[in-house]
Amino acid sequence: MIRDPLPGRARKPRSVGLTMVIDKGLGLGPTRALLELAGEYIDFIKLGFGTAALYPEGILREKVALIRGCGVEPYPGGTFLEAALLQGRLEAFLAATWDLGFRTVEVSEGTIDLDHRDRERAIRAARNMGFTVITEVGKKDGSQELDPAAALSRIEADLAAGAAKVIVEGRESGKGVGLYDREGRLKLGLLERLVAGLPDPGAIIWEAPLKAQQEELIARFGVNVNLGNVPPEEVIALEALRCGLRGDTLRLAIEGARPAAR
Repeated sequence: MIRDPLPGRARKPRSVGLTMVIDKGLGLGPTRALLELAGEYIDFIKLGFGTAALYPEGILREKVALIRGCGVEPYPGGTFLEAALLQGRLEAFLAATWDLGFRTVEVSEGTIDLDHRDRERAIRAARNMGFTVITEVGKKDGSQELDPAAALSRIEADLAAGAAKVIVEGRESGKGVGLYDREGRLKLGLLERLVAGLPDPGAIIWEAPLKAQQEELIARFGVNVNLGNVPPEEVIALEALRCGLRGDTLRLAIEGARPAAR
């Protein structure tokens, strides 16, 4: 009917403009409905935190197969792998995760602490099994402010070890953690210090569950910014933001132009 007011949106298969959905316990029916409606706009579905451990095994296998069959990659939340590391069961966790049909895992230390060697070892162990590895920087405890220098060091090391993308922590609330203050506003100075040291901003997935955060990151990085922790019910609305089909980003398309006469 019309062109996207904000042009250039990457189509699948893509390596930028990724959307990661956080799934806190959708059943098979709602998952199927989400994929039928919005699968074209979703790249990853994260089964949040350790929820994958609580599914009946048959349903989990069916859900993983359903998601992957629609061209979307599911993966268990990083907290699940953190629990495995805490118990010294990384290899068993990876083997079971592979057997269940997952082909992507997240390596994080949002709650536990890992030294550089243990983190690299976890990334390489997953890569050697054939997994795509996504890592995460930042703590879930809001009292531990993100250190740009430390985060950049982690990002560089993770990518060198074989991580495909690195998530910047924002939790499912998007408030009082990582790049966000208690009201969910971006800490712009912190963001700029982090971005200034990034060799490739396209390697980052910014957790941005709130619309204002998504809008600001799209304005800052463009329509193909990678965004994560998007609630399932917000996928279509986010895609509208990316394409300039929502007033908040349509204004970006008209800042230097006027609508053509009909």
